[in-house]
Amino acid sequence: MPTIISEWIYCPVCGNKTRTMIREDTELKNFPLYCPKCKQETIINVQDMKITLADSK
Repeated sequence: MPTIISEWIYCPVCGNKTRTMIREDTELKNFPLYCPKCKQETIINVQDMKITLADSK
């Protein structure tokens, strides 16, 4: 049975660890990521363990 890689998402504003984890098969689109440290909410996309900021519209 293969091991699934997972890691914490870090806040794109302050760089601290959030309470959200992603796995290598996680895909998120327009996900509201909340940081408990800086209390900011950022909209992100996740695909293939790469986190990008969503376009603001």
